[in-house]
Formats: sequence, structure tokens, C-alpha cells
Amino acid sequence: MGFYANPILPKFTLSICMLKLHDGYGLFVSLLVRIVNELYVKLVDSAKNQLIWVTKEMIDVLAVGFDGLLLCLLRQIVGGDFSDENIWLCSELVSLFLGKLGCLLEEEPFVLNGALYTFLRLLANHYRFSSNAKLDALKRVEIDFCVKMLREQFHLCLKIGRDLARLLQDLIEVPEFRAIWKDIVLNPKVFKTPGFSDISQLYHLRTSSRYFLLRITPEMESQLRFLLTHVKLGSQMRYQVWFAKKFLLGPERETLIVDIVRFICCGHHPSNEIIQSDVIPRWAVIGWLLTCCRKNYVEASVKLALFYDWLFFEETVDNIMNIEPAMLLMVCSIPKYIVMTHTLLDFLLLLVENYDLDRSDIIVKGVASAFGALVQKGVVHSLEVLTSCKELYPSLNEKLGRFLSGMKVGFPKESQPFYLSRHSSPTMSLPTLTPSPERQPTNIGEHGLTKSADACSSLIICESHMDSIESLIQNLGETIRNSSTMGLKTLEEVLFSLVRLGSQQPVKSPICLEVVSSKIAKEFELNGYKLFPPLEHIPDAPQCDDEIGSATALIICTFIFSQDERMQKMLLSWSKNGFPVGARLLSYASRLDQEADMMKTAMVDNNFEENNYSGMTLLTFHVDGYFSFLNGRKGDSSKSILCTSKIDKEFVAKLVDRAFTAYRCFLTYKRTNIHKEADTSMSKLLFSDLRLCSQWEKKRLKFLFGSIFRHLADLSISEEDIMKLIVSRLDHADLIDIQLEISLKKYSVFGENTEIVSHLIKKSLHWNCLEQHKFWGLIRTEFTVSKASGGKDYFGIFLLSRIRCKY
Repeated sequence: MGFYANPILPKFTLSICMLKLHDGYGLFVSLLVRIVNELYVKLVDSAKNQLIWVTKEMIDVLAVGFDGLLLCLLRQIVGGDFSDENIWLCSELVSLFLGKLGCLLEEEPFVLNGALYTFLRLLANHYRFSSNAKLDALKRVEIDFCVKMLREQFHLCLKIGRDLARLLQDLIEVPEFRAIWKDIVLNPKVFKTPGFSDISQLYHLRTSSRYFLLRITPEMESQLRFLLTHVKLGSQMRYQVWFAKKFLLGPERETLIVDIVRFICCGHHPSNEIIQSDVIPRWAVIGWLLTCCRKNYVEASVKLALFYDWLFFEETVDNIMNIEPAMLLMVCSIPKYIVMTHTLLDFLLLLVENYDLDRSDIIVKGVASAFGALVQKGVVHSLEVLTSCKELYPSLNEKLGRFLSGMKVGFPKESQPFYLSRHSSPTMSLPTLTPSPERQPTNIGEHGLTKSADACSSLIICESHMDSIESLIQNLGETIRNSSTMGLKTLEEVLFSLVRLGSQQPVKSPICLEVVSSKIAKEFELNGYKLFPPLEHIPDAPQCDDEIGSATALIICTFIFSQDERMQKMLLSWSKNGFPVGARLLSYASRLDQEADMMKTAMVDNNFEENNYSGMTLLTFHVDGYFSFLNGRKGDSSKSILCTSKIDKEFVAKLVDRAFTAYRCFLTYKRTNIHKEADTSMSKLLFSDLRLCSQWEKKRLKFLFGSIFRHLADLSISEEDIMKLIVSRLDHADLIDIQLEISLKKYSVFGENTEIVSHLIKKSLHWNCLEQHKFWGLIRTEFTVSKASGGKDYFGIFLLSRIRCKY
């Protein structure tokens, strides 16, 4: 491994290896494969460059096993990850495959199938992401490689099987692939592939599970297999939370769920021993993954991945284990999670009607064969569990009945199915399944794009939610009196239910949000707790910390996570009634920022684990609350999950940004609805909240001011009232800390607008001597930093000249 340790002389080192190795580089390549699988994410950039270089060399010398090395590298490209490192790896590999295409076609042609599958799947993500120069260049090379393969080596591409059609449909908006799809459907002879005359032939080719592994990293695969092999049903929550934090966080990461579901269905088949045990079944994990989908197009793609083998199922070709999870998920969601059964069954029947109108007979036959095989093999007793389900929408029940009317399946079996585990029981509750606001039945239109569900179905679901909310509110007072913990859980359920309503609440809703907010405040006050209490009245003790685990904290968290309009209206209602809502929101966001900064400092000092999150109680509470909200969990949010896994500082930074964004949204809404006629500025509203906070939080005051300059700079920089508050409330030691942060360029307090700063200086001349002294200390610090950076030399000169004019 001389090339690895000494990157300066890689070619010389490899030449020495050539003289000594006599096994066709088999051992050397196997070592490289281990490095890629086990150490790639830990390698520095120079080592990764060397790895790509030596891979090219192994191809040139036709080393034994170089195809496996290429496939391992493909698995390191993470779907939905648009970081520079991931884009670089993707670019390097697609360029490698394009540059070595001739050699690979001659020596290892089947490795090109894996590359085509990978880059078609990645292209679908890359085209949905906002463009930049690097990504545009990458997309161009990816298109060139994929089009070249499809146009010139279509006989190889067919080896992928039916999932090739699914991938191409995801790229239907890209002109090059639209033309290819049109030729496959209407003019297949253009590909000059003997024996290929219709796309139905592609439908009947089952895709090998090795392709699905290509879109799952080795670490992801091992975690999923552990979850599905060793974790017991009921104990899976912390593993799911850890998995989501590790792999699914990020604006586009949820697209990975499509690949994960395809892998679970077709790439992981548990033994009969595991099926009969109390290990969490595959259908439960897929149900949880469906609840993680926040975008409609991702949810539709996940459902298509779940049902894709149903559409073309042939008992002699396909494996029943590929279709089992979808059936059990529909059956086991009855009756507790009936919305899940509705959406899945509705989606399946719409696929039958719309997926391929010209070949609908193939689709109907495939789905009918799937239902028949599931009953015949004993996965379910019969289809009566669906056809006789009273909770199903009548229209959906009727549609299912029409479809099954010509099938000889669905009748009860006399004997107990050998395959049916206790997880298959219809009464088994589905873990962590709480439908999100967007998660309503969807229709499939042209090219597989989603449409909204019909209004009648949405109305039924909304009315059901509202009845539930009214019932919870009516019983809230009694619940609080019986148990304060149960009272908080009931409040959480009310808030989550309001958020889940989304945009589907009827215009003439029986729920008045002002009445709801008033009722909640009244019931808690009657039981000895006032919402949004001033923090000056809260004892300075952890067990009495109102920003953690209280009803107020729960309301604030739900608003920050959802930023839902109903939550805004309720907060506004409380604010109108004299509750210091804005100040409590600002205090919460500021403290969260402070503890995030503590965590970052501890990470730099390499003593983060030893600290055990000491002094970061709000951060712990907030992250736990985030995952509770994300998963629709109604458990005890006070139990920390942070100590069981390593926290990501970038993730925490996004949570802090979201908290300040929520506060800004509240200010905007308050200004629009309360202070519209007075034309009060956002800065004035911020100052009002800041003044209240400064009366409560004398110990954290410097952090409060620092956080607003970092996250609300446009509302705070060079604001006279805020500057006067700083110099009047902060002591000399705190001001020195602020000056240090200014020196480190963490934020600015004056900005670059010299006219505004000059006006502020004139106003400061009317302040008392101590305040002016503190003020000029801040001026000198920022002027020094500005001058040192070379970007604002005019700043100090301009200010000094204006001061001379004043005197």
C-alpha cells in the first residue's frame, strides 16, 4: 500500500507492486475493496483521489476483481446528498465509466449495468435540485453516459429488468430520456436488439436484488439488516430515530426512502424463524418510512417502489417475498391506522387503471396473480379482511370488489397458514404510524405524477380529526387534574392533530382557534399553571425550568417545528390576551443558540462526550421534540435520546435557524394582524420582546444580544433602541465578551451603512457618560475589525469626520 501512504510517488510505488505481484492483483484489489467498504468515509481528500487513480490503473491492467471494486465505489455515492464530496465522487465515477467504456464493454460488460442503474437513479434527484455550475456539469456527463448506454448497448440495459422502466419514467421531463422512452414504447426496433419488440417484454423481467444494493451504502445496509433481524417489535423507536438522524436528515435525503423500500422488499428476505419471532417485521419498517415522506412526489415514488412487482407478478418468475410487505402493511393497519390502508389500496387500484393503458391486461393479470399467490401461500387467510372492512371508504370498497369479482381468491382457508406470523394479525398495531398533513390518498396521472385526492375523502378525514380534537379539549381539564403528565400528552395530541389538518380544514369549520387557545389557557390556569409565564417568576432550578417540559415549551416547540398557520393564529390569540408570547419565543430561540454554541465549542475541544451534554438541557429537549414531531410520536419527550448517538453540529445549526425563522414568522404575522394600522416596524416589535427578555434573563443577556445580531441582523443592526438597551443593561465584563465576538467576526452590531451609523452616533451624544463610554468601546472594536479586513477603511474616516463637524 505504498501509493496510499506516500501519495507523492504513486506511479513508482505501483510499478514496484507490478514486479512483485503474481496473482493478477487479486489480493491487492480485495484489499482496496475492504478499504472502500469499511474506511471510505474516513479517508481524507488526497487519499480519495489516490483511490480513484489506482482504480483506473487496475482497470488498465485488467486486475482480477476490478469490477467488484467499481461496484463498491458506486455504493459510496449517497442519494440526496449534494455536498461537494459526494458530487465529486459522482463526477469522478461517471467520467471513469465514460472514459473506460470500450475496455469495460470488452472485459466486464455487466458492471456497466450497475453504473447505468446508479446514474439513472441519481439523475432523477439531480434534476429536481436547484442548479449550480458543478451540478450542471455533472448532469451533462451523466446524461451523456446513460444515453450512450441506452442507445448503443440496449441489449445490456435490458439485463436490469423491469426497474429500468421505473427509472426512465422518473426522467420523463428530461428531453433526451423522453425521446428514449418514446422509442421504447412506440418504436422498439430502433434499438436493434434481437427479440425485443415491445415494452411488455421488459415488464416481465424481474430486477435482481444486487441492483437495489447499489443505492444503499454498506453502513446503511448493515443497520437495516440489524433492525430487521435483531430488534424486537415495540423496541424499535430509538433505532428508527438514530437511523433517521444518520441517513434521512437533509432537504433531499428523503428520496433515499424509495431505494430503502425497494431494498427491503426485494433485497432482504427474512428466514421463517425470524418471521415467527417477535422481531420487527418488514411491513412495520416500511410503514414508518412512509410516515417520513414530507413531499408528495417522494411519497408517490415510495408507494410505486412498494407495489412495482405487483403490477407484473408471475408466480413462476417472481418471489412472493417481494410483494408480502405491502399486503401485510394494508392488512395490519386495520383498524387503528385505516388511513394507511386507504392510501395504499387506493394507490394500487389507481395503478391498475392508469399505469399503462395500452397494456392494462398485463397489469390486471399481474395484480390478480399477486393477490391469488398471497392467499394461496397463506400470507393472509383471505381477502375478506379487505373486502369486508367497514372502515374502508364505500367507493374504494366498491372498486376493490369490482376488481376481485373475476378472481377465484379471497375465500377463507380451512387450515392455519404456515407462513402467517403473529405480526400478520389484523389487530396488531402499527408502530409510529401517524399520518402527516400531506399524507392523503393520491392519484396517478400521466407519467406517474401525483394528483390530489378527491374532496370527499379529504372532508371525511378532516371531520374525523376535528371530532377527535374537540373531544380531547373537552376532557383536557379533567385529564390535567388527574395527572399533569397526561395533561401534557393530551395537549401534545391536540397540537399535533391541528397541525395534521394541513390545508384540508373546511371553510365553515366548527373549530374556532381563539376558543381552543382560550380553553387551553383556562384549563391549565385552573390547575395552577399559567401559559407563557414571565421567566422572572420561575425559580432558577432545573426541575422548575419552564422552557423545558412545560405546556408553554410544548406549544413553542410545535410551532417551531411546524410553522403552521393554525399555530400562528393560536399564538396571536394568546398575545392579544396579554401573554408575552413573542418574548418567550425569542428567549427560547436565544437559549437554543447558546447551547448549540456550547456544543460546538465542546466538539472543538474534543471533550464533547465527557461533558455528557451538561448545560445543554434545552438542546436535548428540543432535538428529542423534533424527532417526536417528525415521527408523530406521542411518548414522553423528556427522555433523552441524544446520549445514545452522536449529534451532528450542522443538524443542530439548522434547528437553531428554524427556531429564529419561526420567531420571525410570528413577528410578521403579528405586525400584519395587530399593528397594521399603526405601521409598527418589525424592529420595534423585536425591541419590545427584547426589553422583556432583558428583565428576565440577566445571566444570559449577552447571549441574547449576540443571537439577535447573528440570526436577526436585518432587524437589529444599528437600531437605536436596541443599542441603548445593550449599553444600559450589560456590564463591562459582558461588553468585553461581545467585543471579542465582534473581533472574531461572528457578527456585526453596526453594519456598513455609514449614514445610519452616523445618525446613531449623533443620537448617542444625548446618552449618559457611562453609556457613551460603552458605546464607543463597541465602535472602536468594529472599526478595528473593519480596517484590518481592508474592506471598510472609509468607515472610520467617515465617522470621525462627522464627529468633528458635530463639535
